[in-house]
Amino acid sequence: MKGMDDDYAEAAVNYVDKEQQPNNWINLQFYYMFSNKGKRGIGEAPRILDSNLVEFSRVQIERYLRSKGYLKARVMDTVNIKKKRAELVFTAVEGSMFKIRTFRDSIYDKKVKELYRVNRPSFSHIRPGGRFDTDSLAFDRDEFYLVMKRHGYYDFYRQYINFNYDSTYNQSVVDVTMIIDNPIGKAAHPVYRINNTLITITNSAGRTPGKEDTLQVDSQYRFVDFSHRFTPRTVTDYVFQKKGDIYNIDKQTLTTSRLSELNVFRNVPNPTYQKSADSTNRLNIKLDIVPIKKMSDRVEGEFLFNAGQYGYNLGNTFTKRDLFKQAAILQIKANYSVLFDNGKSLTNANGIENQDFRIGANLIYPRLITPFNIPVLGRYGIPHTTFSTNYQWFYQKGLVTRESFINSITYDFFETDRKQHSITPIDIEFSRGIIDPSAQRLLLKDNLYAYSYLIGRTIFTSGSQYTFQYNAIELNSYHNFIYFRGSVDVGGNTLYLLSSVLNTRKDTLGERTLLGRAFAQYAKGEVDLRIYRSLGGERQFVFRLNAGAGDPYGNSNQLIFEKDFYAGGANDMRAWLPRTLGPGQFNRATFYGPPGVNGIPSKGDSLRTRLKYLDQFGEVKVIANAEFRYKIVDDFFGSKLKGALFIDAGNVWRLHAQPGQPNVEFRFNNMLNSAAMDIGTGLRFDLAFFVFRLDAALKFKDPQFNGSEQWVLINHFNELFHSGPFKTAYRTANSGDTYNFMQLNFGIGMPF
Repeated sequence: MKGMDDDYAEAAVNYVDKEQQPNNWINLQFYYMFSNKGKRGIGEAPRILDSNLVEFSRVQIERYLRSKGYLKARVMDTVNIKKKRAELVFTAVEGSMFKIRTFRDSIYDKKVKELYRVNRPSFSHIRPGGRFDTDSLAFDRDEFYLVMKRHGYYDFYRQYINFNYDSTYNQSVVDVTMIIDNPIGKAAHPVYRINNTLITITNSAGRTPGKEDTLQVDSQYRFVDFSHRFTPRTVTDYVFQKKGDIYNIDKQTLTTSRLSELNVFRNVPNPTYQKSADSTNRLNIKLDIVPIKKMSDRVEGEFLFNAGQYGYNLGNTFTKRDLFKQAAILQIKANYSVLFDNGKSLTNANGIENQDFRIGANLIYPRLITPFNIPVLGRYGIPHTTFSTNYQWFYQKGLVTRESFINSITYDFFETDRKQHSITPIDIEFSRGIIDPSAQRLLLKDNLYAYSYLIGRTIFTSGSQYTFQYNAIELNSYHNFIYFRGSVDVGGNTLYLLSSVLNTRKDTLGERTLLGRAFAQYAKGEVDLRIYRSLGGERQFVFRLNAGAGDPYGNSNQLIFEKDFYAGGANDMRAWLPRTLGPGQFNRATFYGPPGVNGIPSKGDSLRTRLKYLDQFGEVKVIANAEFRYKIVDDFFGSKLKGALFIDAGNVWRLHAQPGQPNVEFRFNNMLNSAAMDIGTGLRFDLAFFVFRLDAALKFKDPQFNGSEQWVLINHFNELFHSGPFKTAYRTANSGDTYNFMQLNFGIGMPF
């Protein structure tokens, strides 16, 4: 594009016919390699020069420039051909920009005129002295059309709004008049009010066979249910068009949105309206709804592979909808995961690392169930009450078997469309661990009482949690915005008060007990702050800070195992596997001592293997991520292919200094030295309804080493894909474990 402003040139490209735009290089290569001359439909066939489409594109660009105020604009095309490749050059002569000299309205209905003049300052882009832009005229028409639809004008159409404009070419000015006509044969536009509402629910196939449940709910609602699965309140609570109210298109949209969010209806179309036969301008509403099938089942699976370590994760979710005829949903989730080694480890020849089994049930009501009379808070989103119970069994070979049982009640509701609250007033957790006797002897022999206490004790607690989210509604947009999520988790205070009043006995560690068991007392907080910045089109920069801290106090001197923080994985430090980073400058080789010799494992080797994936935790977490996102191609095997470049930095730390573990505690003066860093790139396959993600991350700074040796990628770049002195020394010091510079992560959804 030549001869036009940069902003217009970028947009003008979109007016070139798609068949005359350059091929995407990736799709073109796939076509040449795999399509068999187009017979397989793979990739993108080379675009062929077509003079008719070139002329069509020239006219479209010219019209675009004229719509932007360059009424005298002319566009010429040139085709340069070299080695059977064509280059299209569109050259514009914009001429002078036309500006608006005067603007006036001509509205025959006095009430409509008043409504327009009151609301115009809030939406209009048309100003005397401003650029004449037909897009702005269309925008004004659409905005005032919505204003009319919000104020009872059900029969109002965009065609009633027209613009006349006279241009004086010599002076490059335009006089604009906006005209709003009345309906033919009427002196004014009628205002309509809501009358009766008929709600019809079909069966899940969309049919209405057999006998229906029919109820006259009140003076407004008549409820007909062929599915026999719902009470009237399920729907009427979220119908915001009340009898006697003026018609409002926003309330119509709100009604269909909330009914869809209940997740029990497959199809909630816009309601149909029937005008009353008399002259009262009333609207009867007919709402036809198709429910989802009562039950569904979803199986999910993941596979992990990294330098000989591999594992899988299998999950199943069973869903039963519309329980008790109140749109309540029962979800039963089961998940089993196992992690193996390659069988070559000196300390774990059988290959298995750990196993994890979880099963839980959630009963979700689409309203707040409390002893108090609370109105339906559905204007900004569906509120939920969730009754939850979950059981987890974790097994680390040769170390521990842990069980936990958690029961909770949670309330979720929206204060506004941007502010969401989640309150868990009751959360009761019970956990116990059984340590392998040989592992227990090794732990006590090496004075690792803290590990024994962490993973082997039986304990319970009762607490409360609160979470606040801001701007979650924007997470899939390309606007400039800030997202925030903060949570507070406090437990054990009521139990401590009760045990103090009852003066219950203390255990051997000096902790008070209830019903013969010690209980945990703690406070924990976490924040997730993200800054999203649009860089034009689908390019975006995201910065994220995720920080948290937990403090055991009162009846506890250590957090419950499940309350600790861990680092690594596909969503924070992407170059490390989950639970394998930190705390601080923790070094497994140094902590557990020298490895065995001549293939004979030492006691340090045994502990190193037994505690693997369990010993790298902390009470403090700080992770920062920066990611640049961009679009690669619009159509890649049915998905939109996007890319990302990212940097991750941070770690977890212990709250206090630990014996035999230097520099693992959180200190501001050692924070940078003990932080990890990775860099990487990724691909996102956007299928509109969900995103597949593949990230490759490289360790850049590894805090387990000291001084300049932390900069592993710079110092040992030549060993990125090959073994050398660095990897050999690491393998020797860590009982055969391999140092991996790169980690591949496959996931569903964006990392943040």
